[in-house]
Amino acid sequence: MDYETLQAAAEVRHLSVVGAFHPDVHDTAPEGTLLLLAPREPGFWPHFTASPEYTDGAPDPMDRWSTRVVSDLANATGAVPIFPFGGPPYSPFITWAKNTGRIHKSPVTLLVHDKQGLMISFRGALAIPHRLDLPPPPLSPCLLCHSPCEDACPVDALSEDGYDTAACHAFLDTPAGANCIENGCKARRACPVSQDFARIPAQSAFHMQSFHK
Repeated sequence: MDYETLQAAAEVRHLSVVGAFHPDVHDTAPEGTLLLLAPREPGFWPHFTASPEYTDGAPDPMDRWSTRVVSDLANATGAVPIFPFGGPPYSPFITWAKNTGRIHKSPVTLLVHDKQGLMISFRGALAIPHRLDLPPPPLSPCLLCHSPCEDACPVDALSEDGYDTAACHAFLDTPAGANCIENGCKARRACPVSQDFARIPAQSAFHMQSFHK
């Protein structure tokens, strides 16, 4: 099975391979090829909200959906599924993302992807026991960007020095924070690549509400 076939198998399940690399002994990942999976747009949110995990009213619907769907994809492709939740310990998805060459540290610290911008999120990974031929990664979208994300956060919680989560949560508790809760992080939305990515506000609101419990 090649990279293109795996991508097609992921897309049928409303996922997308957003980066891949060949781990070495320093990557705390199985040898072969590691592929990172994110929601495929457009259409992910309607698919997810019609799923049994979303409609049954039980906790953690996104993680349960991811477990079922990524595990099914792994079974179909001879891979081992790995998830960014369920710890501790937690798998180092941020480090793996940077190792793909398609996902980079943005000027506001958050990860940025060439197609999904600052809206990049991970639902799981596939560890393939052999080395696949991988397409060359594109350049970081930040190289040709005027970085509107740097001025977008109302409380300057995001900068190249890191993410002040306490300041972010405190702002979200105020009436002014409702815009971020209901529509998603302003810094993420300011990214020009994010603006071209088809994530709808309801999906961003779901993630913001989960973050700000």
